[in-house]
Amino acid sequence: MSAYGHQMEREFSAQSLLSRGNTGTEMGSRYVSESGFYMTSFAATIFIASLVTIGVLLVTSVVSLAVMLQSCENKSKGVVATIDKANDNHHYCEILALHGELNGLKPDNVPPLCRNLAVQYIETGGYRRDLDFVMRMIENFFDTVSPSKNQTDAVLIDIDNILVSDPSVQRILESYTKLHSKGWLLILLSRKHEKQRHVTIKHLNSIGFNGWSSLIMRSDLEMEMETREYFCRRRTEMKEQGNEIMSVISSQMDALMGLSLGIRLFKLPNPLYYNFENNYESRIHGLVQSEN
Repeated sequence: MSAYGHQMEREFSAQSLLSRGNTGTEMGSRYVSESGFYMTSFAATIFIASLVTIGVLLVTSVVSLAVMLQSCENKSKGVVATIDKANDNHHYCEILALHGELNGLKPDNVPPLCRNLAVQYIETGGYRRDLDFVMRMIENFFDTVSPSKNQTDAVLIDIDNILVSDPSVQRILESYTKLHSKGWLLILLSRKHEKQRHVTIKHLNSIGFNGWSSLIMRSDLEMEMETREYFCRRRTEMKEQGNEIMSVISSQMDALMGLSLGIRLFKLPNPLYYNFENNYESRIHGLVQSEN
């Protein structure tokens, strides 16, 4: 073939190749890269739309995550604020209880907030736990000492507000029985009037408190005294009568202040439970009614 023929053949082949690549439709369009990869315009549109969709999903996920994190943060702040408020209430009532005991605060003077916390303190087992801890302290101390043979070594137990609550009676009775079995002279103290002696003794017997040496209650004159003065006066009389006070056990501060307090004092937990006093009066009233 001549040179002219070869040239014509190359031109014809090139035109044929171009005509096959240009069909006149979108589907026939091609995107060719240097690496040899190509796609139709329709496929490119789908690819770009997919990228946009993925981008939207990513943005939506990021926004949702941010909202969730903000919600968790707000909830956490709310929980922390609630805890802080509960702690503030607890500390407030603790301070109030301390000063209430020092100044003889009556149960009816306890604010409703602290009454509710006191009820929770008992119902959730806090009072029972703290009482058990103190009673073990008492038992551990009396494991290290022994009463004298002349039977003059006394342990004074304030019975008001500790023998009228079901959570406390059984645990205190356990320690009481141990002290009695070791030969200690057990003297019970009460702020109640002497007129309530009979029903008080009946109540003590009904819950298992037997074998005590004496029960001290207030006379008409002593009812006019401050309870601190009353307790101090009675302890001084015991000393003058030859008794040696080894320990005083009470849930209230007025019985743990003044002279002649002995060697060791034990403060039982007192949640300032406003219903203790009412429960006691109700039981006493019930005993009086049953006798009549």
